[in-house]
Amino acid sequence: MKATVLIGRILFSLIFLTAAMGHFSEQGIGYAASQGVPLPYVLVPLSGIFAVLGALSIIIGFKAKIGAWHIILFMVPVTFMMHKFWTFTDPMQMQIQMSMFIKNLSILGAALLITYFGAGPLSVDAKTTVVKSNV
Repeated sequence: MKATVLIGRILFSLIFLTAAMGHFSEQGIGYAASQGVPLPYVLVPLSGIFAVLGALSIIIGFKAKIGAWHIILFMVPVTFMMHKFWTFTDPMQMQIQMSMFIKNLSILGAALLITYFGAGPLSVDAKTTVVKSNV
């Protein structure tokens, strides 16, 4: 059953690792600029760094609570700046953006759980806690 938590951490983090490369591409930065992101050539790559660091921290389970806060700092502005479903008049585009917005809220909920509970078993954090308690 311990592996279930590890698998969950990996699956949770995959979205950030797979999307991260777009944060360093001209196309990704340009899209963010078209959505009104200020200083896109600075903030978009910076958000990519936050996402990657947070995801790796959660997967490895090293300082996972801090890694989850990185994900939250990444997700809040992305959710509200990139998925403004309320601004669309086309019903299909509105539905797509609303789905993305709600998906991001779910991800935020999972990240908040990690900030409270941590990485769980099969993590560097769990190994460190065992070593400290045995000393």
